[in-house]
Parts: sequence; C-alpha cells; structure tokens
Amino acid sequence: MKLKHYVLSLLMIPCHLAAAQSPDSIPGEYHLTGVMETASAILLKPDSTFELYFSYGAMDRQGHGKWQFRDGKIVLNSRPRPEKDFALVTSKTASDDFTTVKIVDSNVQILPFFETLIKTAGGEKYGKMNQEGIFQIPKTKTTGIDLFFTLAPERYTSFPVQSEDNYFEFRIEPWIIEIFVENISLKPDNDGLKGEHPLLKGDAFSYEKMK
Repeated sequence: MKLKHYVLSLLMIPCHLAAAQSPDSIPGEYHLTGVMETASAILLKPDSTFELYFSYGAMDRQGHGKWQFRDGKIVLNSRPRPEKDFALVTSKTASDDFTTVKIVDSNVQILPFFETLIKTAGGEKYGKMNQEGIFQIPKTKTTGIDLFFTLAPERYTSFPVQSEDNYFEFRIEPWIIEIFVENISLKPDNDGLKGEHPLLKGDAFSYEKMK
C-alpha cells in the first residue's frame, strides 16, 4: 500500500508542475518580495498585455507592454524606448560671461532633481540644477552636454554641441519616468514568478502571486 501511494505521488508531480506553468493559469497580479524599501508589481492580463509598477523613495513609475509564454518562461516587452528623454528647445549665444544649461517644465518642483555634465576642451564640469532648473559655469567652448534625472538614474541623454553657443535650454519629454522593458524573463513556479526586474540588477527576484 505504501508503495502504491509513493508511485501515485511521483505521477502527480509532473501534473502539478504543468499546472503551475500552464498559460491559462499565468494571468494575475504579482508583487515583488524581499527587496527593502521597494514596492513593485506586475499585472499580467489575459489579453497578453501587462502593467508594471515600481515605487522607491519619492518616485512612482509605471510601464506597460505585452507578454508571451514561450519555452516555459514569461517574456515581457514594451514599446521601444525613445532615443532621447530631453529635447533641445533653445541654443544661442548669450551676451553674459557664463555657459548656461537650463531645464524647463511646468512642474517646477522637479527641476532640482536633474543634473548635467558639460563637456569642454579643458575637461568636464558636473553640476546639479538649482530651483530654477539652471546650472552655470564660466563661459567656455562647449563640445557636449549630458543630462541626467536622479529619480530615474538609468535615464540620461547626450547632446553634441558644434556651435559657439553658450546658452542651452531643454524640456523634459513626457516618457522620462516610463519603464521600458526588453526581453525581461520570468519563470512561473508554485508561489508566483522568479527572474529579472527591469530596474534592478540581478536575475533571481521573487514575485508572489496575489490570491
């Protein structure tokens, strides 16, 4: 009798694994676990679309796209990320003695969270924007400008400069906090999902499926 129960148990194991990895059982809400001070979740919808949420500190970010189930794994992809997260609005020769980089946006409270790297023949000058979104250095020939958003540290844009201008004004593109994903892989298990996260380093994160 014990042998019979043992054989039946062995036969049932593949069934449980198959059920855990069945495409029909995949849709649902999955919450990231085990990462301090971070809240993140993935909503996999039955129509093969997904929504992604990430919150850390003062910044909440979202993303969306489509998911596929192939080779026993869930693969997430969003629309391609635009080439630049900032747009050059004005570039001109000003009559003052400064090289000025300015960021403009209707939400002025966000302006101090941007940084810039001004490239010159004599080296690079790094600085943070002030409350007006401005950073200045003594007037010098500029060869390039990099812009960074500290609340989304993976987002930066480089602009080459080939003129004698010393005033540069940029606007923030609306997708700067959108999360873009490319071939993020997750493997279903009995508790939820395991695998990558689009904004965190590593490939062994756990996501618990909400009941």
